[in-house]
Amino acid sequence: MNTPDTCSREADGEPVLRAGRLPRLLPQRLGGGPASWVEHRARYGGLPVPGWDEGWRGRFVAEVGRAGLTGRGGASFPTARKLRAVSVGRDAPTVIANGTEGEPASAKDKVLLAREPHLVLDGAALAAHLVGARQAFVVVHEAVREIVDRAAAERRQARHDRVRLKVMTGADRFVGGEASALVNWVGNGVPLPTATPPRISERGLDGRPTLVQNVETLAHLALIGRYGAEWFRSLGTAAEPGSMLVTVIGGVRRPGVYEIDIGQPTGEILELAGGLAAPLSALLIGGYFGTWAAPEAVLPLPFSADGLSTVGASPGAGLIAALSADSCGLAESARVVRYLAGESAGQCGPCVFGLDAIAGALEDVAAGRSFRPDLLRRWMGQVDGRGACHHPDGAVRLIRSALRVFGAEIDQHAQGWCSGSRRPGVLPVPPRRRP
Repeated sequence: MNTPDTCSREADGEPVLRAGRLPRLLPQRLGGGPASWVEHRARYGGLPVPGWDEGWRGRFVAEVGRAGLTGRGGASFPTARKLRAVSVGRDAPTVIANGTEGEPASAKDKVLLAREPHLVLDGAALAAHLVGARQAFVVVHEAVREIVDRAAAERRQARHDRVRLKVMTGADRFVGGEASALVNWVGNGVPLPTATPPRISERGLDGRPTLVQNVETLAHLALIGRYGAEWFRSLGTAAEPGSMLVTVIGGVRRPGVYEIDIGQPTGEILELAGGLAAPLSALLIGGYFGTWAAPEAVLPLPFSADGLSTVGASPGAGLIAALSADSCGLAESARVVRYLAGESAGQCGPCVFGLDAIAGALEDVAAGRSFRPDLLRRWMGQVDGRGACHHPDGAVRLIRSALRVFGAEIDQHAQGWCSGSRRPGVLPVPPRRRP
């Protein structure tokens, strides 16, 4: 491994990436737009891939383990463990880079792919080398497909990658980014998730061991390949090292995607986004499978899995949605849950019928109609953990946090009064798809 002080210097001789400094994934460039192949090579140099030597692979995976890199797609699974799990199979593995970003409120993966497509493709090629795969599928949101296609074409023209990189557009579905659903999408064009064995690391695409990694994770992998574990751990916490991308939306002055030092106070992240545009009633942490939390409880906390656990939250997909006090949290939650019910994969009763009924009950709450909390909680208990996949579990997590954080407003709604405007629209929800 190289260190930033001996690798990739700008024209003025300054190192591009120094230990303990941000940004790492989204360096500033004149003119904006995606980095070209020439710019990328000038900044970072080539990938440190000496060959298909098994000893090199083992040493590199051990370095990833020492770095402590975990998945940035929401599950935070240790990357080195996934690499080892896929490598032990008898059949040649396959790699899938997950840039579908089905989370409607998130933009981090799209921004990364639009700005630094070659860093992600480096990571995909490197992951393929590490597990012994000869090809990698790079599945992206349609908004950045053209950019990634151009980057892949530049690499082919330069004859840089011995691994075949195939770019695809992901399914336009919330469930489409789940790992097993993505494998099914690449294999047969149907984004069906499943929670049943075997694991995709054992038998995934075409029955082969399959590594599915979020594109941000792969970009970090490419940097670890150049700079090593010690450099990577110079940011973040001992338990959760490194940096991460966070999408900040809602009641801030500059909504957008920001790269943060893991463990940075949540309130500081909102300051990066220009600070609050108005007083807040709540923060949604982690995405639409995430958790509502009171501002006074969460703003001082470190933005990390350990730090946010005290309020029952986690970074998840790297999202902070700031809900202004003039917006109705119950109405926003009802809109999101109705959307999630419509995004069911249609594989089981708890999801198809249970989520639909729960969404209707939450809409009644938001509208001030009759509400039986005992019935809603019973329905949630009947779907939580009982679906063919984990889709209903995530929806229930969101609802439970909404009832806790906005519980005082339920009686107010029943009396025809709301502390917010009741005009939904803060949280983006795609149009309902046709049956």
